[in-house]
Amino acid sequence: MEYVKFSLLFIFSHVVAYTFAGVIALKVSKEIYENKSRHCDFLRDMSNKEESMYVSKCFLPAQILRGFLMSIVLLPISNSLLELSFVLQVTFFCSLMFIYTHISAVSPFIDNIEGFVYFKKQYIKKNIIVKFQLEMVMYSILFSLFLGILLRITY
Repeated sequence: MEYVKFSLLFIFSHVVAYTFAGVIALKVSKEIYENKSRHCDFLRDMSNKEESMYVSKCFLPAQILRGFLMSIVLLPISNSLLELSFVLQVTFFCSLMFIYTHISAVSPFIDNIEGFVYFKKQYIKKNIIVKFQLEMVMYSILFSLFLGILLRITY
């Protein structure tokens, strides 16, 4: 039962933090996500009603699945994570999310290590990288704070 509780708290923290960071990022990064001339033309165009509706329909199930998969990987060490102080929990989860799921991710993207290796120069632009990094830093901090607080309240 404790594993289920841990996973549910993890999923909730992920969905809330990811949604919040994504909404803010979309507001300040329209040149990345919207219009035919958007920087990431390989992503769905959020100004296109059909494509935006598709993203809206798939967003929550996809994030729940992502949160679940990320949480089950941590189940073998969940008891040890619960024994950490709040500051160490937040530091661990923030680092885990930013480094493992983003900067050091195996899948290349324009603002991670693999992306610098595999993406063409036209996609590697400083202002775009900064916006993606800010979104991921915001997500990582929010996620780790939400989860750290929920773990303290619940356990």
